[in-house]
Amino acid sequence: MNYNIPFLPERSNKPRQKGLTMMMDKGLSVRETENFVSSSSEFTDLVKFGFGTSLITKNLNEKIKIYKDAGIIPYFGGTLFELFIARGMFDDYRKYIEKYNLELAEVSDGAIALNHDLKCEYIQKLSSQVTVISEVGSKDASVEISPEQWNQMMKKELQAGSWKVIAEARESGNLGIYNSDGSSNKKLIDTILHSVNKDDVIWEAPQKSQQVWFIKLLGAEVNLGNIAPNEVISLETIRLGLRGDTVLSFLPEDIRKNF
Repeated sequence: MNYNIPFLPERSNKPRQKGLTMMMDKGLSVRETENFVSSSSEFTDLVKFGFGTSLITKNLNEKIKIYKDAGIIPYFGGTLFELFIARGMFDDYRKYIEKYNLELAEVSDGAIALNHDLKCEYIQKLSSQVTVISEVGSKDASVEISPEQWNQMMKKELQAGSWKVIAEARESGNLGIYNSDGSSNKKLIDTILHSVNKDDVIWEAPQKSQQVWFIKLLGAEVNLGNIAPNEVISLETIRLGLRGDTVLSFLPEDIRKNF
């Protein structure tokens, strides 16, 4: 902080258990990775190498080292897990994670149909090797999952060993926990929050309006994911009330009522 200004919300120090920001790396170069770390490492907790990009990313080891040295935890996106599982290559997936000395892995079934008990078995097995986050929700808009099913799946995956569960929205932010126009599916989100601890969920929120909505609902320490590299600092200003959307959100009531 370049100036001490009062009435800003508290932010946990890294390594954080809540208030997480997950950035999606869809193919940054080494130079771009260095530039990102230079400007945004303080505000970034996790970096996901989106979908199967790690298989074709140049200088992958170097990029992983840059993130780790900056205190950021990198991991491969859940779609990569699904690519291996669809080919019956779970053990190869475990070796791939080990090859790059990663400490975090994502288990998802957004693009393939996977029996939920089997998914939980994968979570349990992987959690003996690394920290696991899992994702609930389909990438296919035609697949209907009731709010009660979301709720139950999230709880079962946490019980199976997931550190956090991700609420699916895709990088476009127009399905899963959102409606097709990008607005929040309030019934679904309310159902999840009714019985799942808010700090155990990473809400994918690629759009600014979605970030604002969650911060107003759950505060500065909400976990948010699928953030573009050039939006991480912007997100932090929203968290802290340094942008118009939340500039009044964290002020005391006796001050706020004057505006």
